[in-house]
This record gives sequence, C-alpha cells and structure tokens, in this order.
Amino acid sequence: MTPQPPPDHQHTKKPFLYVVVCASGIAGDVGKLITAAQEANWDVGVVATPQGLGFIDVTAVETQTGYPIRSAWRRPGDPRPLPPADAIAVAPATFNTINKWAAGISDTLALGILCEAYGMGVPIAALPYLNAAQAAHPAYPRSLGVLREMGVRIGSREPHEPKAGAGADSFRWEEALDLLDGH
Repeated sequence: MTPQPPPDHQHTKKPFLYVVVCASGIAGDVGKLITAAQEANWDVGVVATPQGLGFIDVTAVETQTGYPIRSAWRRPGDPRPLPPADAIAVAPATFNTINKWAAGISDTLALGILCEAYGMGVPIAALPYLNAAQAAHPAYPRSLGVLREMGVRIGSREPHEPKAGAGADSFRWEEALDLLDGH
C-alpha cells in the first residue's frame, strides 16, 4: 500500500523539505537524512531521479516519510502528492544531475523541480557525491559555479578516488540541514 499524504497537506505545520535523491551507491542511506530532518522538525518528501529510484528502498522511505516517492510528472488534474517545498536538499548530488541542473536541463521531474525552485526562491543545498575523475571534467567546476551563483549551498565533501569504493561511511548527510539552517 502506498502511503497517502495527510488530507490537508496544504496546511502542514512543519516546514516541508524535498530530498532529491540521485543514482549513487550511497543513495540507499537516504533514511539518515530523512531521520535527521524529521528530528530537526521538518516534514519530508522524497523526489528521486528515474535512475535513483532503483538505488533506494521505496517501501522503507515511503513508510518513513508518510508520502509517496515522486519520480515522474503527474498528469494534469491529478492531486499533488507532496506539499510545496520550503527547502530542498539534493543528496547525493551526482555528476550528471549537477551538470544538467546547472545547464537548465529539465528532462526529469527531479531536474524540473530543481530548475523551477530557483525562480521560486526556494533554498537549496546540494551534497555532491562523485569521483575525482568526474570532478576533473571541465564542466563540473563550471556547473558548481553556476549553481553557487544561483544561491545553491554546496556541501564540502571532496570527490573520492575512482573505483576505490563508495566511502559511504564518510558521507555526512546532515550537512544538507546545516547548509539550510535558518530557512
């Protein structure tokens, strides 16, 4: 059974955080960020990239948040399954998502939400998770620069070595909340 949003989700008392999850080996640990956000008095909904959806336990995340995971656009007239975002955390933010987002490419629901959030003034934190070979590509630093110009708060984690393992235990999920502190 898919969890349903509270019937009156437009009047949610807690601020609402969208967690955008990208396709990465550490995405399965997104529950750590959800727990930290809930403990910090956020209500949370998850938006996954189409590929990211395969890296998370959908049932566990939906049970933890109480909302369905979004990964595809809804049809006109369908109810909105999540309240509007008060803030967004992109974690893990992959090389692909960072570059497409900075370029204004909106070919998935997750990227559409991120591109639109800028124009709506929604605060966003991104926690990049990629390897050093990807980070060496000239598009990556340019994309980070564009995102910073847009006001996106970028996490501090350094890229890991290629093919050296995920390093998931050193990924600090809570940094997204620190970056959004005060919003």
